[in-house]
Amino acid sequence: MNFEELNSVTIYQGHVFAVRQEQVRLPDGRTVQLDIVAHPGAVVLVPVDEEGTLWFVKQYRHAAAEVMLELPAGTTEPGEDLDVCAHRELREEIGMAAGNLQKIGEFYIAPGYSTEFLTIYLATHLQPDPLPGDDDEFIQVERIPVAQAFAMAESGQFRDAKTLAALILARPHLIVAKPIRQP
Repeated sequence: MNFEELNSVTIYQGHVFAVRQEQVRLPDGRTVQLDIVAHPGAVVLVPVDEEGTLWFVKQYRHAAAEVMLELPAGTTEPGEDLDVCAHRELREEIGMAAGNLQKIGEFYIAPGYSTEFLTIYLATHLQPDPLPGDDDEFIQVERIPVAQAFAMAESGQFRDAKTLAALILARPHLIVAKPIRQP
């Protein structure tokens, strides 16, 4: 398939992303205008401690108009290495440093209209080492046993796509016992 970008104009430049209107020639010769959210990329962390607990953040998401339970994540700064971003975001969001970071996957969050590409890291050997968080973030840290977190994902309790996808990618790296059901 041959798609050709004919023109690209940035119509909005925000703090985190830009919006471009692009004129594209399709393989059949027709042209269309596409609106693209240009995002620098981000990292998602799956922090797990020696007790088999995953660390999540609970925060209000204005676009969804609800408080969400999510894995820690953050956008890369201009020119920032992904590993550096991952270490920084972990310290900012949950106050912990990882003795080991392992890249376990990557994906586009919404390739139909966005360039945002997420890199997923498993973070282990956690130790306290906080950094100040972003001024506009109000985060509550929650620790959830691995098996319970997967049960929550399977029952639809996580509504954040990056959290669900990162948990799927992390599953082979984690020991996941079935939660004990109470009578």
